Amino acid sequence: MHEYSIVQALLTQCEEIARENEAESVKKIIVKIGKMSGVEPHLLEIAFNTFKEKTVCDAAEFVMNVQPLTIECNQCKTITVLEEIYYKCPDCDSLDVHVIDGEDMFLMTLEME
Repeated sequence: MHEYSIVQALLTQCEEIARENEAESVKKIIVKIGKMSGVEPHLLEIAFNTFKEKTVCDAAEFVMNVQPLTIECNQCKTITVLEEIYYKCPDCDSLDVHVIDGEDMFLMTLEME
């Protein structure tokens, strides 16, 4: 399960940011998870709750915002937020599209004390 390694990297990043800002604890972590990032939100939450103990994040609220897949058609320039995952423009049926959002995971906000 790669969610464990993702959480370990996230906790390390949070600890570094807290240290740089002379914070004693992290109160809230908000991450954005793209629907096509390969990260399973439920498993990520389990991993976070497993590994957060004895870190600056041990009392932190963990908020995950799942971002849908957003594409732009290279032919007609239509931007579409997809409910179902398919890489095809719904307006002109072109397969010549590129992904704007929904394939990554980002640490968005960190609230510290």
